[in-house]
Amino acid sequence: MNEVIDLLSYPFVYRALIAGSLISVCASVLGVILVLKHYSLIGHGLSEIGFASLSLSSALKIPAMYVAAPSVFIASFVIMFVSRKYKTAGDIAIAAASSSALAAGIAVSSLTGTASNMSSYLFGSVLAVTENDLLLSVILSFIVISVFIVLYNRLFLITYNEDYARSLGINTAFYQLIISVLTAMIVVAGMKLTGTLLISGVIILPAVTAKIIASGFRSLVIMSGIISFIAFVFGLIASFIFNIPAGAGVILMNTMILIIARVVRLKK
Repeated sequence: MNEVIDLLSYPFVYRALIAGSLISVCASVLGVILVLKHYSLIGHGLSEIGFASLSLSSALKIPAMYVAAPSVFIASFVIMFVSRKYKTAGDIAIAAASSSALAAGIAVSSLTGTASNMSSYLFGSVLAVTENDLLLSVILSFIVISVFIVLYNRLFLITYNEDYARSLGINTAFYQLIISVLTAMIVVAGMKLTGTLLISGVIILPAVTAKIIASGFRSLVIMSGIISFIAFVFGLIASFIFNIPAGAGVILMNTMILIIARVVRLKK
């Protein structure tokens, strides 16, 4: 405990703690919709496309966000369109495209000799979180939570009964687009801290765990946020104690909570 308290005295630690907590909670809130709508592959696809764009930016000596942000946003539109139009075939297309993007990113970084610089983007690093990243996480969290609160009723309706929402004249495609854009924003913001390979787990795992525990959309969203926050804090602490990447610690903690929830549910 004393070691943990000492760690919190370092600026990079509290930056990572605040930024990561905000991103994790927002990611888990969006994850509820993605899980219930069977769009889980979207987060995975965006993260691997993000890695490919980061590899390209590193090879071209261009600031990462100048390439990664536009690439991920464009990819989010394409992935959502494919998912809506082709359903199961769309999932297959997303999986194929994301794997190809990851392979392309690894190939580019290997050919250009920048592979060693990409490890922090793959698995996350608390040292990479700057004051600007902290400010970005605060702004994005405010946007995500505000949009979710304002559009709560429509998002709830679209999540559970899209056909009925469409019959009421609600433009469901527009709201799906909003979800896609918000997910892209969270992926871009979380790539440094949790890593491109693991950010999808931050989005999906808390929602899956909450689905085991909670009943009802509101309680599902709240439980998902709480689980995500707890998993991030203790996962970050574990990453310091065991000297492992931050993203790995957070995902392992999420997985542990999921297993415990599942075991308790089975016993009941």
